[in-house]
Amino acid sequence: MKTRGLYFSSYVLWLIFFVLAPVALILYQSFIGINGHFTIDNYENFFKVSAYLQMTFNSVLYAALITLITLLVSYPTAYFLTKTKYKQLWLMLVILPTWINILLKAYAFIGIFSQSGPANNFLEWIGLGSHQLLFTNASFMLVAAYIQLPFMILPIFNAIDDLDESLINVSHDLGANGFQTFWNVTFPLTLNGIKSGVQVVFIPSLSLFMLTRLIGGNKVITLGTAIEENFLVTQDWGMGSTIGVILIVTMILIMFLTGEKKRRRR
Repeated sequence: MKTRGLYFSSYVLWLIFFVLAPVALILYQSFIGINGHFTIDNYENFFKVSAYLQMTFNSVLYAALITLITLLVSYPTAYFLTKTKYKQLWLMLVILPTWINILLKAYAFIGIFSQSGPANNFLEWIGLGSHQLLFTNASFMLVAAYIQLPFMILPIFNAIDDLDESLINVSHDLGANGFQTFWNVTFPLTLNGIKSGVQVVFIPSLSLFMLTRLIGGNKVITLGTAIEENFLVTQDWGMGSTIGVILIVTMILIMFLTGEKKRRRR
């Protein structure tokens, strides 16, 4: 019991000092104006200034597109991985890129998308000519989707792998074809894996800022970029904290909407 209490107290202390305390400080700082006085002007400015509303819309839009791209690639990938002989080995290879630092991945893609990089060399080889691939919205979303891909594949893979094969066989025995079986049996029973993947991908995608700098070339402005600029450039910690609070509330809302709803049984 003493060991159990020690572990529990360590968890509570970690939760207080590294989760609750930072959130409380951000919440408090959001009510402090640039002159150091208590005010709600930061929240008023956020909802009145069109630039902040545009950044919020851009953040949600980019996060949704990144999540959609990732999902469209991840579901068939996870589905076919479960059908392979050495599925655990292939899954490990999919997860392997997560061991590489995101900064190294970003610089690797800078080289790939540069004017003299492999992507433009390929376009010239097929006769399309060289194009500006780097510092565009498309390159930003492509790189972000690539980085988030393993985090979407893993929960979907687990959901499909845990699926009872007898349900698939019953569906075929009742006369359903492959598409009907997938749409009415496989897909609904793997929705929890999709929801988990959406949470893991969409929420971090809302606050991306390093990729917007390195890959987007400051042409992609999101809430994460705005937080960085307010804290490091304009030194308006109150406004930066306000955007952080809005971002936290948005993340909680997304978690609530995509969370698994437990049905009450009589």
